[in-house]
Amino acid sequence: MKRIKEQVKLHYNDLSQRLKEVANFIIENPKLIALYPAKEIGKLTNTSETTVIRCSTALGYTGYAALQEEIRKALLLPDGEDPIQALKKGMKSENNTMIGVMEQDIEFIKKAFERIDEVHFSEAVSSIVKAKKIIVVGLRTTHAPANWLAYSLNIVKGNTILFKGDIDDANYLLTEVGEDWLVIALSFQRYVKQTISFAKAAKEKGATILAITDNELSPVGVFADMTLPVNTPVPTSLKGMPPLFSILNAIVTGVMSIDKENVEERVDKYNLTSEHYYSFYRDEG
Repeated sequence: MKRIKEQVKLHYNDLSQRLKEVANFIIENPKLIALYPAKEIGKLTNTSETTVIRCSTALGYTGYAALQEEIRKALLLPDGEDPIQALKKGMKSENNTMIGVMEQDIEFIKKAFERIDEVHFSEAVSSIVKAKKIIVVGLRTTHAPANWLAYSLNIVKGNTILFKGDIDDANYLLTEVGEDWLVIALSFQRYVKQTISFAKAAKEKGATILAITDNELSPVGVFADMTLPVNTPVPTSLKGMPPLFSILNAIVTGVMSIDKENVEERVDKYNLTSEHYYSFYRDEG
């Protein structure tokens, strides 16, 4: 928020009284600006949509959307956050790398679960059980956890597709999507545009969107029907996998718990098919 505060300070004396009221509201309520359109902010400030837009341009932005986007980014990445230094953050046992990493992983896993509301978690698991078909999308940094989640859900639930980006036919998938479909979108900094655009297109087709992301205000979090925020150390690709995989494991376990009878039947069939199709190592001794 440092740059935004500087912009307000720079232009504040040139603002009219009504614009100053909006500017003060922006500084005091950045989360509301990140979430709501100009029309709603106008109501909250007892001004108007036009006044909010005028204030945005008076502060040096091209419009309200540009101000909103900068505030979202500022809330997602706190001022002064250095991803490289973050690699060492939380290391309690600096002289023992193995113990230090393990302690940090445990700490972030605890934080991740503390941040998730139990009701929201149950809703997310129920949506997976009820969905006719599921598409899991996670690219670049989140490809590995997305692949694991799709693989695991196919074992316990079935009818799960992993969207692989450019090597898949997104147009075909989207023509199949309907109101009884669920899209699980994994998205963490730096956010991949293709994940966001696919989830948006699926939502327009009527699908329910479950976002697993680092913040409710992330690009996919702001339009998702359900959001599970996962607290991960930065950068997620290097340090954030343990809490993310732990949450995904809890989701799969939740599906198994709710739909126990169907899951057991499906797993038995899966194992039987695997025995016929694959040749596994056996210890003949």
